[in-house]
Amino acid sequence: MTSRKWVYLFLTTLLIGGISNIFVGFAVMWDKYAPLFIAVDIVEILSVGIWLLGVGFIFSLISQAGFFAYLTVHRIGLGMFRSLWSPVQIVLIAFVLFDLVYFRYQSFANGEDGIFKYIIPAALLLIYGVIIAYRKMKETNKGAFIPALFFMVAVTIIEWVPALRADDQAWLLLMIFPLLICNTWQLLILHKLNDRRPQKSS
Repeated sequence: MTSRKWVYLFLTTLLIGGISNIFVGFAVMWDKYAPLFIAVDIVEILSVGIWLLGVGFIFSLISQAGFFAYLTVHRIGLGMFRSLWSPVQIVLIAFVLFDLVYFRYQSFANGEDGIFKYIIPAALLLIYGVIIAYRKMKETNKGAFIPALFFMVAVTIIEWVPALRADDQAWLLLMIFPLLICNTWQLLILHKLNDRRPQKSS
């Protein structure tokens, strides 16, 4: 991985996070911003769009920090646990998913809330993680499935913690989608960048 490729990964992930957050932001908070479109208030729409772009850049930086931290932890895990690293990651995935459900339920559920409401996000995140991990495995090798699943599930949840603590529905959705998009992009593009070879001049 050359510095040029790292810069490409950084900039593309930054743009993907920022641009995706504009669409996600308007969709998630449509009730709030719909009057701007009805009134065709271009200046205000652009102002909100720029603000959402900046927030998306922040989410992208969180995603990239999580990705590079994961790459470091993965190397350390392989060195410490060797063949046991995959089972350890499975245990950690289960632990983080349990925390996502149990602690949110304990902290934010009221008398009318059932635990099923808190299971759904964890289940959807796991399903999405399995899909992306399967694709990573098909594009690389069988050994990539569990590390990819760990990154898409456990690391994404850790990155999502600021919104989880606030427990605001709009911010939960506003943050998770750019994180998932950025994490997916980084995970699926990394091996392609590493496989690229300099083209010979004719």
